Amino acid sequence: MPPFTPVGNCETAPGLSPRSGNGKTHNPESLLDIAARRVAEKWPFQRVEERFERIPEPVQRRIVYWSFPRSEKEICMYSSFNAGGEESGSSGDNNDETQLPFLRGVTLLEGGWVDNVLQVGFHLSGTVTDPATPSSPELVCSVSVSFDRCKITAVTCTCGNKDIFYCAHVVALSLYRVRKPEQVKLHLPISETLFQMSRDQLQKFVQYLISVHHTEVLPTAQKLADEILSQNSEINQVHGAPDPTAGASVDDENCWHLDEEQVQEQVKLFLSQGGYHGSGKQLNLLFSKVREMLKMRDSNGARMLTLITEQFMADPRLALWRQQGTTMTDKYRQLWDELGALWMCIVLNPHCKPEQKSSWLRQLRRWNSVDVCPWEDGNHGNELPNLTHSLPQGAHGNQEMRPHRTVFTRAIEACDLHWQDRHLQHIITSDLYANYCYHDNQEGSLFDSRGWPLWHEHVPTACARVDALRSHGYPREALRLAIAVVNTLRRQQQRQLEHFRRHKKELLHKSHTSITNMEGWVGHPLDPIGTLFSTLTESGRVGEEGSNTCLDLSGTDALKSLDHNRVCTYSIRASCTSLLLKLPLRFWPEGAIANFKIQNSRNPFLSFFLFTAGPYSGLGEIVHRESVPMHTFARYLFTSLLPHDAELAYKIALRAMRLPVLESTASSGDLSRPHHIVSVVPNRYPRWFTLSHIESQQCELASTMLTAAKGDSRRLETVLESIQKNIHSSSHIFKLAQDAFKIATLMDSLPDITLLKVSLELGLQVMRITLSTLNWRRREMVRWLVTCATEVGVYALDSIMQSWFTLFTPTEATSIVATTVMSNSTIVRLHLDCHQQEKLASSARTLALQCAMKDPQNCALSALTLCEKDQIAFETAYQIVLDAATTGMSYTQLFTIARYMEHRGYPMRAYKLATLAMAHLNLSYNQDTHPAINDVLWACALSHSLGKNELAAVIPLVVKSVKCATVLSDILRRCTLTTPGLVSVLHSRRNSGKLMSLDKAPLRQLLDATIGAYINTTHSRLTHISPRHYSEFIEFLGKARETFMMAHDGHIQFTQFIDNLKQIYKGKKKLMMLVRERFG
Repeated sequence: MPPFTPVGNCETAPGLSPRSGNGKTHNPESLLDIAARRVAEKWPFQRVEERFERIPEPVQRRIVYWSFPRSEKEICMYSSFNAGGEESGSSGDNNDETQLPFLRGVTLLEGGWVDNVLQVGFHLSGTVTDPATPSSPELVCSVSVSFDRCKITAVTCTCGNKDIFYCAHVVALSLYRVRKPEQVKLHLPISETLFQMSRDQLQKFVQYLISVHHTEVLPTAQKLADEILSQNSEINQVHGAPDPTAGASVDDENCWHLDEEQVQEQVKLFLSQGGYHGSGKQLNLLFSKVREMLKMRDSNGARMLTLITEQFMADPRLALWRQQGTTMTDKYRQLWDELGALWMCIVLNPHCKPEQKSSWLRQLRRWNSVDVCPWEDGNHGNELPNLTHSLPQGAHGNQEMRPHRTVFTRAIEACDLHWQDRHLQHIITSDLYANYCYHDNQEGSLFDSRGWPLWHEHVPTACARVDALRSHGYPREALRLAIAVVNTLRRQQQRQLEHFRRHKKELLHKSHTSITNMEGWVGHPLDPIGTLFSTLTESGRVGEEGSNTCLDLSGTDALKSLDHNRVCTYSIRASCTSLLLKLPLRFWPEGAIANFKIQNSRNPFLSFFLFTAGPYSGLGEIVHRESVPMHTFARYLFTSLLPHDAELAYKIALRAMRLPVLESTASSGDLSRPHHIVSVVPNRYPRWFTLSHIESQQCELASTMLTAAKGDSRRLETVLESIQKNIHSSSHIFKLAQDAFKIATLMDSLPDITLLKVSLELGLQVMRITLSTLNWRRREMVRWLVTCATEVGVYALDSIMQSWFTLFTPTEATSIVATTVMSNSTIVRLHLDCHQQEKLASSARTLALQCAMKDPQNCALSALTLCEKDQIAFETAYQIVLDAATTGMSYTQLFTIARYMEHRGYPMRAYKLATLAMAHLNLSYNQDTHPAINDVLWACALSHSLGKNELAAVIPLVVKSVKCATVLSDILRRCTLTTPGLVSVLHSRRNSGKLMSLDKAPLRQLLDATIGAYINTTHSRLTHISPRHYSEFIEFLGKARETFMMAHDGHIQFTQFIDNLKQIYKGKKKLMMLVRERFG
């Protein structure tokens, strides 16, 4: 016996209502047709034959007639992903709805392309023609369909279709039989026809059959004839003969035809595509098809899900991910979650037979035991309790901890659940089940104070029951149980609220929410809240019959107003009830996939909330640390309530600004500071992509409040405090600062100075947050802050310069902040007088000197530039450079500052810095393209221009620092071209006008060093020289000779040098031959 009687549309017995509502008379159906139709629906034809020795031909004809499906709904279900024809085919390549097999089949039927339709017993055949198109010729397909008990059990078509669903030709032939049954030639099963033939007729029949199809059937016919003539053959041991047109046998399973091989191939193909080419969507459509089959109470639903699961378990990526220790992709994880939820629905089928459930349990355990079977929620599978036990909500006793819970664990546990509870039976079978005399107000009472039934069970488990009822085609039963679950939750909320109100002060002091549900229903693998919401809202589309259901929704002003306006239909009542479930404080679930679901969840669209609902409200005075924020919903409420009650609107929005999961809590021993957050499960933390989404919603809420508060300094101050307290992301605070700046400086109105100050304060907070952390937008942020401070006024600019060390790095302070403040555009923009200009300049110089002291390497040049107009400050900056030159500054920085000094007219200071830079430089023999070469040449030119003494002082530094022969020779030639001391007039020196001699100091030292560098470089290059570099080496020796010749005895030295090379490297015959040819 089933656990309850399904509720549905009861058929009126044919013949009892001879008149319809319009008064027309109809002929009653014959008793033969009534009986034949019932038999055709329920009995296999073999059982009918066994029951009766002889069945009259008219009875057989009517049974055969009624055995074909009469509904197009199942045919549509098996020929498209969606029964309504809204989804594309399995290939996913063609989005044209007319290309769906079912719709194409209808087109072929209505176009008259179905012909030669013949029904022989339980076999239907015909030809369907695909008309010619510009891209394909006409195609004639032979189609055959076998059926039994109003279900198509086998199909074949010569079109060669390779797909999960029936092709358009099968659809066209089947619909022809459904819509035009009287036009189909109907014959009894072929065995009955053969039974009526004489021996001669049978022989003629067989011979004609062989003659017509001799090429196809002759070998088979001869083989069968040989076996029949052999007395000991297997064929003679069996009574009778098979008849493919006689319907199914007693042992055959009565189910619609499903091409198992194609299901496996398609799923395997989709999985191999790894989420690309719409494969994820196609797999979700297959899951939807399973649910559709379950709703039709089609046994193929479980069969198809088994095939899908086998392919999922065989996915090679599972083993790869396990070996590599990596997690699967989020989209793939969602598919596994849906797979587990579907198995939960299947094992909770209220009409499931025990042997079926046992078979599924064995199958689930087999999958569950495989090493690569995915865990329930990422790496947190070993931390989740057994959630399918029937526990009262909030009870945590006897939680069975099972390591590595897999996606199948819940379904395995659900196999222990049953539907035999009497109270449960009464709930789901009656709309009027109540006990108005029931006054037991205990925790586990079966009825509430109003006498309405309650159902105490672990909420996700109870909701899984609701989902199972709904999925298996029992919507009314699902609705009744959903309402009982809702009423139970509301009663528990009320009790918690009463407790909260009685002990409010104590709880606020302890910062304890008294919440005991730590599981997190939003993002839960079974999606309990989504199930209740869908069940309650879908019921409103069925009709308004639910007005007598025990569901109280009169506790809110919003609902009262809806009733007052007479628009509170049952669906709206259902939505409001669901809101009671979604608005309460929700916890971050454990694991990555559940976090992803949190990111994509949405609150219902209704302006109602439980503002003083204590521990069960996401907008209560205290919230749990792991509660899910409500920024988006609060933003909607804020904009809706603002025109009517601004105080309430801001109160809601400000309270919703909290993001407690990012707050730090005091240690357990620290009781000095109150904390309105409590953490029980420390590892509940949203993944980064979820957190980013949540913070974006929080930022949007804050931006909405800033926009609305423009012109109201009190509101702006409150919103600013909330932002500074609750928003922790520098990028989001920066966005808010920019938004406030844009709103405050709209072109069509005067700047709002209060909002500008808010923008500046937010910008300053961003600077403090990002000062010690890397942020690729940091430079943009600094420039924007200076712009904002400029709009606020001169005192803001002065303030940020005086407190620069808390906001900027020394480089930012000098190169961006102070430079921008001192620019002409800033002076013009602010209309500064001389006193204000000098005050800003003084602050900028002070900032520059402080930065130069702290970071001379990067700030010295900027400090010198900023202090140019103040001699004392300039001298101070120059001294800072000199002090840092011997310790922390590089030759590049010193050369840069030295060139700046020369450009500003301080050649002696430039010379001093250049000599300090030379002390840090080291150029090896092969660094003839080093970037510092130009600086060395410039330093030597500067020394040469200052005079012989300066050049004499710098040449030893050059000789010590530079080992590159070509660079030294270049310096040597430059020094011999002009007379030293070209700028001596500026320093009141006499200029002799004579060129410097190479035989005397300081050029003699430079010449010797250059010759020595050429000799050393030559030997170094010859050590690892290859033939392809010989010509280049000869050119190098040519340059060396030019330098040698500058010496008094250069010719002799060079000749000796070449001779030495010939002797030392005589093994390099070809190279030495080239040397002799060129240099003798």
